[in-house]
Amino acid sequence: MTDAAGLGREFSTAVVMFHDAVAHRLGLTAVDHKALGVIVRDGPMAASRLARQLAMKPSAVTGLVDRLVAAGYVTRNSDPLDRRRVLISADGGEHPELLAIFQRLGREMTKLAERYDAAQLDAIMDYLTNATTVLREQTAALVRE
Repeated sequence: MTDAAGLGREFSTAVVMFHDAVAHRLGLTAVDHKALGVIVRDGPMAASRLARQLAMKPSAVTGLVDRLVAAGYVTRNSDPLDRRRVLISADGGEHPELLAIFQRLGREMTKLAERYDAAQLDAIMDYLTNATTVLREQTAALVRE
């Protein structure tokens, strides 16, 4: 595989399949797992914000959050600034299997990054940043259509 588009497709497939395997191991769907990642990364948020970040309809996010609550990964709590609003938060509990999976991935990705010098890493970071922007834009366009 020598073309960038082909390599991009292979990388994308590998990422999706990894997260699907993680989700399956945790008893979640791939979308549920990615939503959990957004909640962990960005902190407590309203369902409407989660829906926007996932480019999903609010009604679909309600079921997704119900599954994450039932699985013990998130909680719903009143917003301390506006008690009429509910925030979704990562439960903060220990999830040893999830931690182990991502610690192992982190170690392997660190080893991979050590193969590159600073200039190469800068180029890789630039490419991934811009590729992420393109993917988000294309996702938003598909949702609008």
